[in-house]
Amino acid sequence: MKVLLINPPHPSIGSRIPREHLPPLGLLGIGGPLLDAGHDVQLVNGEFGPMRVEDILREVERFNPDAVLIGHSGSTSGHPSAVGIMRAVRETLPSMWIIYGGVFPTYHWMQIMDQEPEVDFVVRGEGEETIVNLIKSLEESLPLEKVPGIVFRTGTVSRPRRDTGSITTGKVVANTPAPIIQDLDACRVGWELIDHRRYTYYGKRRAVIVQFSRGCPHHCHYCGQHGFWRKWRHRDPKQFAAEIAQLHREHGVELFNLADENPTALREPWLAFLQALIAENVNVTIIGTTRAGDIVRDADILHLYKKAGVERFLLGLESTDDATLAAIHKGSTQAVDREAIQLMRKHGIISMAAWVAGFVQEKDTDYWRTLRQLLSYDPDQIQALYATPHSWTPFAVQEGKHRVIQTDLSRWDYKHQVLGSEFVPTWRVLLWVKFIEVVCQTRPKSLFRLLAHRDPKFRAGMRWYSNIGRRVWTFEIWQWFFHDRRTRTGPTLTEFLRGAWNRERINIPKGKRRLATPHDLPAPQPVNVL
Repeated sequence: MKVLLINPPHPSIGSRIPREHLPPLGLLGIGGPLLDAGHDVQLVNGEFGPMRVEDILREVERFNPDAVLIGHSGSTSGHPSAVGIMRAVRETLPSMWIIYGGVFPTYHWMQIMDQEPEVDFVVRGEGEETIVNLIKSLEESLPLEKVPGIVFRTGTVSRPRRDTGSITTGKVVANTPAPIIQDLDACRVGWELIDHRRYTYYGKRRAVIVQFSRGCPHHCHYCGQHGFWRKWRHRDPKQFAAEIAQLHREHGVELFNLADENPTALREPWLAFLQALIAENVNVTIIGTTRAGDIVRDADILHLYKKAGVERFLLGLESTDDATLAAIHKGSTQAVDREAIQLMRKHGIISMAAWVAGFVQEKDTDYWRTLRQLLSYDPDQIQALYATPHSWTPFAVQEGKHRVIQTDLSRWDYKHQVLGSEFVPTWRVLLWVKFIEVVCQTRPKSLFRLLAHRDPKFRAGMRWYSNIGRRVWTFEIWQWFFHDRRTRTGPTLTEFLRGAWNRERINIPKGKRRLATPHDLPAPQPVNVL
């Protein structure tokens, strides 16, 4: 069967500002098993350009696939772009199967199947095994009820193929969840679907995203990754190191961005990976995200981090207040965060401290205290974000009564304020966040490391992020004042997450079967729907 994978263009600041691109690992992870099952698979990456919908449609018509599969790592903020493509594909090629997967559709499948009749299937959770089973069932007209992990409309499989007939929309059926994938090495990434020369990052270095582990053993109440993946698992350390070495030797890949939520969760497999990668003797750069506690735990092996190629880790500090850290179940403290930054500096690894505004209803004094604390931590870089309450997190339940001031889902990318602030006007929240960023990034210690650090790779990493940061800083302010549209009378968060983000599609066109409305849906819960 011919299957086209589409990576929708993403509107987020992080996607547009760097002018560099990383390959869509999630879609490549789906593509590998499909290729191995004998299917004809191609990828359209709408991020390049970014591509307009009509350009993507031309690629769809050129390949003329049997099924189109759409997904985006941007999840919530990528949903509007994905929907626009699905609507255009359905209008142009009405008999083509449309499959939608990812975190957002996994949790919001009920609202999506109600509001978007274009969607034939939603793949919930991990998709590598599910998609192979689904495509096989479509190709051989097997019962869809026997495919775990999908949501579909009855009558979909019987729709005439390759004609201009009407869309069949029947009752929505949600099958039982698919079992988690225990052997991550069995799911081959379809690297042959991309031209590696087109993907660069971190200063025009040829780059890819890779994944050592899935899930997270921690249950921070603003994060739902532990629910989506359901269990922390890791790849075979030696096989993972060998894949990195192969990509470097055969395709010239220099930069490997870890997609893991917490790659260092267990010391033993992480240490085995570092040792295996060192033994491969390849000159590569590793960047990613980890926890401050793991850095402190690994104080005696941080020299191996550096020797293996680790140049930068983002530390999700989230807050500089111990009470807030405890409230969000972060499992860290100010002392641990500060020590982790000092240890990374000692070993020449860039520390990026991620601080999030909006976990509590801050006052002006809280922002001033945060600035002082961040300066005392002395991170090499800082990334300021806004709390974004996705429906699959306990944080969303906690904040359910607050008003949504940003009803455009494409702005739910952690770089825009989406909830109202009780004590500080939204414009002043923006100014506080931008002020904290500029003070932290331009303090003398940071500038010295940027200009005069003894390690040229360290200086290059600092310079790249500083250049990106300047453009993002200016763009955010410009966008806030002249492009974003906020409201003071938006729905409550609970109402919004039940489907009110797409009010114009709640009324299903005449003649279509009406499914549940957002008012019929259960309130978001802090547990996984899987």
